[in-house]
Amino acid sequence: MSVVTIAEAWPAAGHPFTVAELDRMPDDGRRYELLDGALIVSPRPTTIHQFVAMRLLRVLADACPEDLCVVPEPAVEVGPQTEFDPDLVVVRMDQIGGAKLTEPPLLVIEIRSPSTALIDLNRKKAVYERFGVPSYWIVNPEVPQPELTVFELRDGRYAPVATTQGPFVAHHPFAVSIDPVCLTAGLR
Repeated sequence: MSVVTIAEAWPAAGHPFTVAELDRMPDDGRRYELLDGALIVSPRPTTIHQFVAMRLLRVLADACPEDLCVVPEPAVEVGPQTEFDPDLVVVRMDQIGGAKLTEPPLLVIEIRSPSTALIDLNRKKAVYERFGVPSYWIVNPEVPQPELTVFELRDGRYAPVATTQGPFVAHHPFAVSIDPVCLTAGLR
């Protein structure tokens, strides 16, 4: 491991960022992602965000079949100039092992936060659609009315399956019941 400054990791002026340059960015507690060569820097997730992700991870892991795996915050390399760190993914067990996922996960979940809401709902959704991610969920942990939005790939395009504040049974990539209210229960 070597120490690198942001200036050393930065690409030459006028050039887009690449995944290789992203890999050299220092670990400073921020989330660095790439979208078509543009660097997206997000603040550290709030404790509500992390709490909801942990609760959802538990629900998914309890229902997950043995040939699949739920992974928190993996690097998903979509191409040489696009890499995301979704909050949760579901992948096949044979995809586990490398530093990054380079094949489409079966499910990508983003926990919405004010700083990333538009990117999650528009740009990331379009990239995951082109990459061939079969299911894309967005969880809005807004208390007191948390909401789950589910998209599934149909004929190469995401179709909205549900936007709900109540219990929902997903069937892809496996059957699981999600109640958005339970994800934030006990929070103020």
